[in-house]
Amino acid sequence: MTDSQPTVAFIGAGNMAGSIFGGLVANGYNAQRIIASDPKPDALAKLQASLNIRTTTDNREALAAADIVVLAVKPQVMKAVCCDLAPHLKPGTLVISIAAGISAASLHTWLGGNQDLALVRCMPNTPSLVQAGASGLFATPSVSDKQKQQAESIMAAVGSVCWVNNEEDIHAVTAVSGSGPAYFFLMIEAMTDAGVAQGLNKDTAARLALDTAYGAAKLAVNSDVDVVELRRRVTSPNGTTAEAIASFENNNYRVIVANAMQACADRSRQLAEQLAD
Repeated sequence: MTDSQPTVAFIGAGNMAGSIFGGLVANGYNAQRIIASDPKPDALAKLQASLNIRTTTDNREALAAADIVVLAVKPQVMKAVCCDLAPHLKPGTLVISIAAGISAASLHTWLGGNQDLALVRCMPNTPSLVQAGASGLFATPSVSDKQKQQAESIMAAVGSVCWVNNEEDIHAVTAVSGSGPAYFFLMIEAMTDAGVAQGLNKDTAARLALDTAYGAAKLAVNSDVDVVELRRRVTSPNGTTAEAIASFENNNYRVIVANAMQACADRSRQLAEQLAD
């Protein structure tokens, strides 16, 4: 990587932000082109020691040197942080928000209302902490193609990236991938409990369930056929798997999943309305 790399300032240096700039450094990004701002000096000292990135407790100081700003603070304090930053935001700066539930319109207003503000909303998920995330991104009209590429490169440091054309689709992204890891954790938990109920000790049941989930995901990712075909191949007529799948279907498994994801998306919309106030 060269000195032509843009300087990226992270406002907030929690776990998700840390995974992103950690992924950037691991992929060869110049650590001195990354600035992390956070009110906790001890946490910053650890980051500086482990990654050699630049750190500060002053958001404005981070902003002054930045070509790209990643807003990674909690949604409840985002308005105050943005309003403080707004007078100091340089023209042409790309702003990426990874905060859930805060609309581009709210961010635009809080950051000063400049019509040319280049703003990208991002919905990452927790597997980003191990560079296996899936992020959905939305760009406002002022974002250039070059800035879209920059935003994608940043989030690609922690996993896959998908763009949506309509901001409303971020709620669906939240339902699929943003909250999705918890659905799989629940499935592993349920399979573990069922294994124990059938006589396995908990450690054995948990290991089998977890490794099966990992193996199935890896097989799906690496396969040249879709998951429907993979499921068919393992489901022999009148066999044990067929019996299990029939039980799922007869008990409306697909409806249960769809209802849960709809509830997630609805709650995402409610939070967006509340946080806009």
